[in-house]
Amino acid sequence: MNIMRKKSISQMISESNKKALSRSLGAFDLTLLGIGAIIGTGIFVLTGVAAAQHAGPSLIISFIISAIACGCAALCYAEFSSSVPIAGSVYTYTYATIGEIVAFLIGWDLMLEYLLAVSSVATGWSAYFQSLLSGFGIHIPAVLSSAPGAGKGGIVDLPAIVIILIITALLSKGIRESAKVNNIMVFIKLAVVILFIVAGVGYVKPDNWTPFMPFGFQGIMAGAATVFFAYIGFDAVSTAAEEVRKPQRDLPIGIISSLVICTTLYIIVSLVLTGIVPFAKLNVSDPVAFALHFVGQNTIAGLISVGAITGITTVLLVMLYGQVRISFAMSRDGLLPPVFSKVHPKFKTPFANTWLIGCIAAIISGIVDLNTLAELVNIGTLSAFTLVAIAVIILRKTHPNLKRAFKVPFVPVLPIITVFICGYLMISLSKVTWISFVIWIAIGFIVYFFYGRKHSKLNDEKKAG
Repeated sequence: MNIMRKKSISQMISESNKKALSRSLGAFDLTLLGIGAIIGTGIFVLTGVAAAQHAGPSLIISFIISAIACGCAALCYAEFSSSVPIAGSVYTYTYATIGEIVAFLIGWDLMLEYLLAVSSVATGWSAYFQSLLSGFGIHIPAVLSSAPGAGKGGIVDLPAIVIILIITALLSKGIRESAKVNNIMVFIKLAVVILFIVAGVGYVKPDNWTPFMPFGFQGIMAGAATVFFAYIGFDAVSTAAEEVRKPQRDLPIGIISSLVICTTLYIIVSLVLTGIVPFAKLNVSDPVAFALHFVGQNTIAGLISVGAITGITTVLLVMLYGQVRISFAMSRDGLLPPVFSKVHPKFKTPFANTWLIGCIAAIISGIVDLNTLAELVNIGTLSAFTLVAIAVIILRKTHPNLKRAFKVPFVPVLPIITVFICGYLMISLSKVTWISFVIWIAIGFIVYFFYGRKHSKLNDEKKAG
């Protein structure tokens, strides 16, 4: 039984048409979907920690390095998504170019990445929400406000569970409805980010940018590995391929434009943030609001907190959406049980899959402290970016005549650069992260050999042949 067997692109497209999802998204929706995933925890939380602990004012260079890695990967995603407009993101691309076992393992990896991203981001949402409530004198009992092990005396993080279940209910009803809600929330958080820039720029003191590199180049790279979390999610745009009206045109636009817009905002916010507050004081969970409190702009700081809650909500929506679409694609190929690919006759969504994944994410966020496991999200994303870059090179060799609405420039040089940058950032992650990652992949091997390999749809084709 060949574990490196590949699935033809024509076959993938044919199968996607049989289990049709509703095609209702355009380039504008995809751009806002990408912004919804990218601007959230990164800009409202990680900027302060990365500046205080790693990069100082040179945080802008950390963001630029991460953006280059993501930008190179984004070009690779854009070529694939316009050539192979199938749900499943890099899992689907790997299946068509490298082989089934590698495709399964990267899909397995992405499932964990998105699941942990949803759970950990929900924990951050809970913290901001409770902070907002406390401003009105409302306090959730300690036992219901944090997960065990978080050091706050809690037994369950109830707000985190509730917000995930609300997002799950929204996604289960349809992508058109979800996209409308996402678009509204994205506009709100973009307005809040711009408000911070406008309100804060007048308080910038250039002296705060000295020393510019307090931790040296190593600090910049450590900062880049940390803020990389801020960029994960643009790849979730590619998971929407089967719900886009004109995927060959709209997917590359959505992927690249969302990344450009978010990178620009990250750099400006980092400059203003470190210009207002000495970087050593930014080791807080709400650095953007903290900076405005620091200069006495308390009313605007309150609005920033509301924007942060809105921003983090859109990240939850897009991350959960991406997880469901990847497991949907794997199930359709027979590598996961059929329940994951069953489409609801009325809503045209993977209804059961959405609720199953949503409930698991809610439980994890409610009872598990994810501070250590959150880095797994980064290593999972970097692995996916590395594979999609390799897959582009292979696809150019194996399918030279494939219609491509968008082509990565300078192949194979640019994809190889992507592999090296992502590899360097992966090396910067902790030993615990690597051990956890290897354990999860080992579990994936077991699941594949005991279930996926036997139930793969390619087995049925071989028998029919």
